[in-house]
Amino acid sequence: MPRRHGRNGQVYIGLTNAALASPLPFQAAWSINMNVDKQDVTAFGDSNKVYVAGLPDASGDFSGFMDDATSQTYIAAVDGLARKFYLYVDAINSPNVYWFGTILPDLSADGAIGGGVNFKSSWNAASAIQRYTPAGLNT
Repeated sequence: MPRRHGRNGQVYIGLTNAALASPLPFQAAWSINMNVDKQDVTAFGDSNKVYVAGLPDASGDFSGFMDDATSQTYIAAVDGLARKFYLYVDAINSPNVYWFGTILPDLSADGAIGGGVNFKSSWNAASAIQRYTPAGLNT
C-alpha cells in the first residue's frame, strides 16, 4: 500500500444502534489508538523493568464542521448505545482497507467569532475493532 494523503479519509457511523453505518458529512480529521495494557512484573534481580501484555484497547476521535442536518453523533452520544463504525484511511483510492466494529461515541462542539462551528467525537470500542485489508496486504 503506498503512502496516502489524508484528504480522502472517511468515517461512517450508524444513526441508530440498529442502522447501517452511513458517512458523516464535513469531516476534517480522525485518529485511532490501538493500545495494549501492560502490567509490571519486575522481580528482584531483573536488570530492567519487565512487562507482560494484557488486553488490547481501541479508541480514537473524529472531528470536522458541525452539520445541523444530521444528528448522528449527537444521538449516539446521548442515548449511550453502540453504533456500527467504519474508518477508511482513503475511501477513494483504497476502499477495501478500513477499520470496523461498534463504538460508543461522545460529542463536543465549539464555535468562535473567527471560525466555523466545529464538532469532535471521541470514541471507545464497544466490540472488537478490526482492520480489514484484502488478502496479501500486510501494512
